[in-house]
Amino acid sequence: MLVAAAVCPCPPLLVPQVAAGAAGEMDDARTACYDAIAVLAAARPDRLVLVGPADQAERGRHPQGAPGSFRPYGVDLDVTLGPAYATLGLADETLGSARPLPPALAVGGWLLERTAWTAAPVEGLGVGEALCRDRCLEAGRELAGSASRVALLVLGDGSACRTLKAPGYFDERALAFDTAAARALGSADPALLGELDEELAYDLHAAGRSSWQVLAGAAEGAGLTGRMLYEDAPYGVGYLVASWS
Repeated sequence: MLVAAAVCPCPPLLVPQVAAGAAGEMDDARTACYDAIAVLAAARPDRLVLVGPADQAERGRHPQGAPGSFRPYGVDLDVTLGPAYATLGLADETLGSARPLPPALAVGGWLLERTAWTAAPVEGLGVGEALCRDRCLEAGRELAGSASRVALLVLGDGSACRTLKAPGYFDERALAFDTAAARALGSADPALLGELDEELAYDLHAAGRSSWQVLAGAAEGAGLTGRMLYEDAPYGVGYLVASWS
């Protein structure tokens, strides 16, 4: 059963070493992410699953301790998905063949390192950005049923079309899409979240849509309440941080 969720954006710029001189522009978003993860720990989950967008080769499950890196962004910084089992005095024979984390889950791993996560075992799930709503919802239901007390760290960005200089250029539909997503996430409303238009999300380069709809499936019947911790569009991209508990 889902007992808590944190929704965070996943731009590599969230990592100060990647953002370099612009790191201060993401301070508020970063702090909100830390606060949302603290709520996850307070829920005392049996299992934490990070859910984030991934390319085809990166989709599917990623075990605790799987490696991630920000070297593609010119930064000599590596992370793992939660504490490596070796640091806990445990063996994991699968780790040697673990695939590299997709960028979104690498950001999630970095957030867990920054917050010294030890509250529960960790696993990652890379989800295709174009995965249809029904399959997202079903994946979420499966996650919710995988343990007595499941928590999710859901990573994903809103539209990338809020300004002329945005990665996807300006689209007048972007603000309304992000506003609808923020309403659903801030109120912890699975039904409203499930109604987000997947084709429109694709047009707007909203990488978080599929991850958010996995959350919608996981939260069905859980009766959680939501709180919006951050909502802004620096760089023309919609970034949202919400806490469900």
